[in-house]
Amino acid sequence: MEKTVTATPQLKIATLLVDPPIILAPMEGLTDLHFRRLLRRIGGTGLTTTEFVSSEGLVRNIPRVLEMAEFDQDEVPVAVQIYGRNPSVMAEAARMVEGMGAHVVDINMGCPSRKVCAHSGGAALMAEPALAGRIVGEVRSATSIPLTVKMRAGQDRDHVNAPELAWICQEQGVDAVTVHWRTRQEAFKGGWNVDVIAQVRERLSIPVVANGDITDTTSAGRMLRETACHGLMVGRGALRDPWLPLLLARWMRGEPAPRVTMARRRAFLQDYIDGVRNRFRTERAALGRTKKLCTYFTRALPRGACLRRNLLRSQSFSEFFGHLDAYFSAFETDAGETCRQDRVPGPVTSFPNLQQGTSS
Repeated sequence: MEKTVTATPQLKIATLLVDPPIILAPMEGLTDLHFRRLLRRIGGTGLTTTEFVSSEGLVRNIPRVLEMAEFDQDEVPVAVQIYGRNPSVMAEAARMVEGMGAHVVDINMGCPSRKVCAHSGGAALMAEPALAGRIVGEVRSATSIPLTVKMRAGQDRDHVNAPELAWICQEQGVDAVTVHWRTRQEAFKGGWNVDVIAQVRERLSIPVVANGDITDTTSAGRMLRETACHGLMVGRGALRDPWLPLLLARWMRGEPAPRVTMARRRAFLQDYIDGVRNRFRTERAALGRTKKLCTYFTRALPRGACLRRNLLRSQSFSEFFGHLDAYFSAFETDAGETCRQDRVPGPVTSFPNLQQGTSS
C-alpha cells in the first residue's frame, strides 16, 4: 500500500531529534571513526553509527573491540551498535556504551554475516523472538539513553516476521526500529520489496526507519512514499557516494544538490587513505582497508569499473597511487566536472509526483 508524503519526515527517538532524518548505517570495517569524521565534514547525516561491536568483546575490554566503539566527543549524535545473544552481557555492554557518552545504543538483529550469525547474533536472533525480547528488555533496564533495534524482514521469504518482532521490541521499551527490507538469506540481493517496512510502520507507534537500496533522491522518495517511514538509513550508497546524505538532506529541504567535482572526490579519497595509513601498522593492512572502500567508491565514478580492477590488483600503495593519478589526471582540464548528474526533483511535498523508478 503506497503512502503519500506531504511534509518533511521527522525522526524523534525518545527525546533525541535526528535532524535531518538520515542515519548512517553500521558497516563492519567501513564505518569506523575515520570514515565517519570525513562524512561529518561533508554533512547531511542526522545520526552516525559505529561498526557493529561484539558485546562479549566490549565487556572483556578487548582493545580492538573498544577501538571499534570509539567516537569523537563532537560526534553528536552518535549511536553505538552492539551484538550478541546473552541478555546479561548485552545489558552490561549497553551500560558501557552509555558510560562512554554515546547518545543511542542500537541492538543488531539485522546483520547477515556468518561471523555474527554463527554465534546466534545479528539476523539470527530473528529466529528466536523470545530471546530477542529478553535481550531488549534487559538492555532497556540497564540504560537510560535512547534504545533502537536494527532488523531485517526475516530469515527468508518463508519466514518474514519483522512486524511481529518489531512489536515485541516496542513492548520491551525500544524507542525506534530500523528495518532492512531484505531477509537474512537474501543478504544484499533481491528486487525492491518494501511492503514489510510499511507493515511494521502500520503496527508500531514508535518511529520506523527504512533501510535498503537508498542510493539517490528517486529511491529515497519512493521509500518514503511506499512506507511512510520516519527516517532513512543509508549504507552502501554512502560508501559509493559520501555526498549522498547531504544530497538527501538538501532535497528534503528543497535546496539545490551539492556540486561534487572530481577534484573533491579525489581529495576525499586521499584524506581517507592518509587516515588509514596512519592507523594501520603495515602497508598490507592499510592497503586492504583502502581497497574495501574503493570497491564501493569507484562505482560512482565514470568508467569506474576499469579503475576498480586496477586498484584491487595493486600490490603496494605506490602502484595504487599510480593508477589513481593516471585516472584523475584525465579530469584536471575541467575542475568543475561532476561525475554524477544528480538531480533534485523538488521539495518533499512533491514526492507523489516523483517518477516511479528503481534505485540506480
